[in-house]
Amino acid sequence: MQKKRVIVGLSGGVDSSVAAYILQQQGYEVIGLFMKNWHDESVTISDDCPWLEDSNDAMLVAEKLGIPFQTVDLSKQYKERIVDYMFTEYQQGRTPNPDVLCNREIKFDVFLDIALSLGADYVATGHYCQKDMLGVSTIYRLLAGADTYKDQSYFLCQLNQLQLAKTLFPIGGLQKKEVRKIATELGLVTAEKRDSQGLCFVGKVSLPDFLQQKLSTQKGDIIQVAASHSMYAQPPENTPESLAKKFEYTAEDGKIIGTHNGAHFFTVGQRKGLAVGGTMQPLYVLATDVKKNSIYVGEGKDHPGLYRTALWMDQADVHWIRPDLQNDQPLAVQARIRYRQPLAKATLHPTSAGIYLVFDKSQSAIAAGQFAAWYLNNELIGSGVIG
Repeated sequence: MQKKRVIVGLSGGVDSSVAAYILQQQGYEVIGLFMKNWHDESVTISDDCPWLEDSNDAMLVAEKLGIPFQTVDLSKQYKERIVDYMFTEYQQGRTPNPDVLCNREIKFDVFLDIALSLGADYVATGHYCQKDMLGVSTIYRLLAGADTYKDQSYFLCQLNQLQLAKTLFPIGGLQKKEVRKIATELGLVTAEKRDSQGLCFVGKVSLPDFLQQKLSTQKGDIIQVAASHSMYAQPPENTPESLAKKFEYTAEDGKIIGTHNGAHFFTVGQRKGLAVGGTMQPLYVLATDVKKNSIYVGEGKDHPGLYRTALWMDQADVHWIRPDLQNDQPLAVQARIRYRQPLAKATLHPTSAGIYLVFDKSQSAIAAGQFAAWYLNNELIGSGVIG
């Protein structure tokens, strides 16, 4: 019987390295493919060249395992689908998640298409998540990784059934320490390599520095809003629409305490980069107004302006991994709005125009452009872009 062919996205890290080895042990024909996604010299990343080092490590792993290895240049698609989108979103005062977009647009779309064109039966990655099939049907489930601290299911919240059908997650049932142990025993060059930081595929870069190379700077006011402001005294009505309503600030709601270089460089909940001292507790961004180029801040992580109980997602921005679970009735779920945030009890309230996600307890720093993901137990069933 001919072996099933799997193309592994070898990133030059320990996780994808061990994923390739496990597939080899399971009897697959394994091919390593490194995705080169960034060499745009118009936007400087850093003085070093992380993709070159990663590519070399991926090649050494492939040699060690005795598998074929190729490099594919996807930088054009990455710039168009990820970087340009990020600049547009930040310019509009929204907070995109490049890692979620990278998986949706690059790894499980462009890369998947290339792999299938090379005769692959599956693609595989080093993500800490799992999948299974519901009964004997063709409904696939995306499950959290066995390592609860490393679980990366949130980053895959935009995948669909067709993509899941063609994807394998070989290390999803392992703990990180087990993955490193396997790599050490094999003598892989990536065994002790630190996990990648920064933008997906871009590497070491300060996000403000990255954005400032494309978005113009412009001085604006930093306005501090007191926690005792009267707008916080009126609790919203107990309806999804009222609970999801954002605080609308004006300059009259506070006092000017400093200046910034552009409202689009800041996001709700941000603490660093304000460069304003003299307060008892750290200042946090409560809201940004890119039209007036103002940012509103509050003192302390418990400031009432940071918290909301609900959020809204337009229908066009709602995605179901399990479309069979979609209906017009409220659905009790667990949800998160950022990676590694503990899952919180919530209820989905669908309407013809979109969905309200209402949490049992208020959540801090809900920012437009982020992805909200919802689960049933440890299964990720859907997600949406916060409006």
